[in-house]
Amino acid sequence: MKILTWNVQWCRGIDGRVDPARIVAEVKRLADADVVCLQEVGDNYADPRLPGSDGSDQFRALAALMPGYAAVEGVATDQPGERGTRRRFGNLILSRLPVKQVYRWLLPLPCEPGVAGMPRIAVEAVLAAPFGDLRVITTHLEWYSIVQRRAHVEELRRIYSDGHAHARDGRVIMGADKGPFETLVRPKATVICGDFNLEYASDLHARMVAPFGDGTPALADAWDVLNPGQPYPATFCIHNVMPGYGQLHCDFFFVDPEVRARLAGWQIDQQTQASDHQPVILTLR
Repeated sequence: MKILTWNVQWCRGIDGRVDPARIVAEVKRLADADVVCLQEVGDNYADPRLPGSDGSDQFRALAALMPGYAAVEGVATDQPGERGTRRRFGNLILSRLPVKQVYRWLLPLPCEPGVAGMPRIAVEAVLAAPFGDLRVITTHLEWYSIVQRRAHVEELRRIYSDGHAHARDGRVIMGADKGPFETLVRPKATVICGDFNLEYASDLHARMVAPFGDGTPALADAWDVLNPGQPYPATFCIHNVMPGYGQLHCDFFFVDPEVRARLAGWQIDQQTQASDHQPVILTLR
């Protein structure tokens, strides 16, 4: 099975044109993906709030362009718009595998005075994969605030660890009426992907793969497992280098030991200019 992750910059290409159909065409060109994890999806943020956008609902547009895929929205920013509407911004999981349970984890928002930031979310879908149930979590961490980004890494570790503890417990929990208290068995197999806004060589990347003290097995960067000792490819600012920055390396797949044993391929497309980030594809056997 294949999982694709891509920060699509509200479907805005290097040419400045906002086009959800172009994003989907590139996704389909790159891989016959079972799961597509997108970051920076917007709704009702017309230009100049999101440059080039006509303000349309990209969550709905992208889902409509991917028939046969279930859409799992992860809205991080939810603000008032005109005439009673809402403005929304966040992540989107599209899956043609059955979606069993969904969790939406708002990430911490500690104050760093004078530093810009916005709400962030990790959206998790428990999917019925060919080899068994799989947790797929996609996220987009803070760019400006290092205080918030550090808090986000710790929260991702907690989310993963808590889910693994439920998997080790291995019980369905439900109320007498089998209503909203019903909680399905959690799988151990976990993929965490997205735009982490941290460098491969950073201390925060090292923290993501650091050991746990509670019996939770450590995560691994899928690139390191498949390409030990090799430099990490650039995933951001390849075609539009920002002033003061070179090419950046910030889009990752982190996996638990069960998924690690199934890794079969890691691929990046550095040619597409449909966004300012490059799509990365993970293949599992």
